[in-house]
Amino acid sequence: MAKPSVLVTGGSGLIGTRLCQKLSETGYDVKVLTRKKKENSRFKNYYWNPEKKEIEPEALEDCTYIVHLAGANIASKRWTKNRKKEILSSRAGTAKFLYESISGLKLKPTAFISSSAVGFYGTVTSEKVFSEDDPAAQDFLGQTCGQWEAAADLFRESGIRTVKIRTSLVLANKGPLSKIMLPVKLGIGSPLGKGNQYMPWIHIDDLCAIFIKAIEDTNLDGAYNAVAPDHKTNREFTKTLATILRRPMIAPNVSAFVLKGLLGEMSVIALEGSRVSSEKIKNAGFKFKYPTLEQALRNIYRI
Repeated sequence: MAKPSVLVTGGSGLIGTRLCQKLSETGYDVKVLTRKKKENSRFKNYYWNPEKKEIEPEALEDCTYIVHLAGANIASKRWTKNRKKEILSSRAGTAKFLYESISGLKLKPTAFISSSAVGFYGTVTSEKVFSEDDPAAQDFLGQTCGQWEAAADLFRESGIRTVKIRTSLVLANKGPLSKIMLPVKLGIGSPLGKGNQYMPWIHIDDLCAIFIKAIEDTNLDGAYNAVAPDHKTNREFTKTLATILRRPMIAPNVSAFVLKGLLGEMSVIALEGSRVSSEKIKNAGFKFKYPTLEQALRNIYRI
């Protein structure tokens, strides 16, 4: 009997690389959509170029599930007008193109699992705990995530079960954590701005497990926050990281003024943040392997 097939976009990124590995280990036939095909890839890869409306039709054949992770890195460049358009198009635009691509198929995917982000709730620092029932914020990230999810809902409107995973800061030995870790490892780690902004986070293996649950659990439908239940402010996060790495925290807070000068509007990612609830996914039966920041960091750094 043929294994269920999962088509993954963004399969070469931090999350995608790990998720493809986990899916394969679980027994799925993994296929990856990529702009640059690799001959020696572990997984079957197929070319696509959403801007040019190009996709290898074989990628969609016998495709049981689609996991949509593709999206331009929001923190790699300043948010110019053109960069904002690129960020939105790489998410909502690619989801719409996928929908258009499967519309003519006789055998459509069983489920569409789309990445989203806790940026849906906006960039604001407060004690409010945001849940999936809260509306999209009106700032850039909120509106981007809102349009991203609206594009995913095109699949739901055609009768395909659709799950939207609102991801938080993903902790792994690569990616954002490596940048956060560097100054701490050098002994110059310090809170950013006031340091009281919350940093919703999740271990990469817990995130992958949520994606796999979204594939396998037919009761999952709609939006789910992918955040650990351990709420940490920027100051608490940095202190915990310094403790795990056995480094001091003697440097003063990094000035918000300096960050705004360096990053422009994008500085809100570092300077603002609220708590986000994990209750919905927990109530759906999901159990975190790394529910606390200390557990997650000790696993990543093998301490």
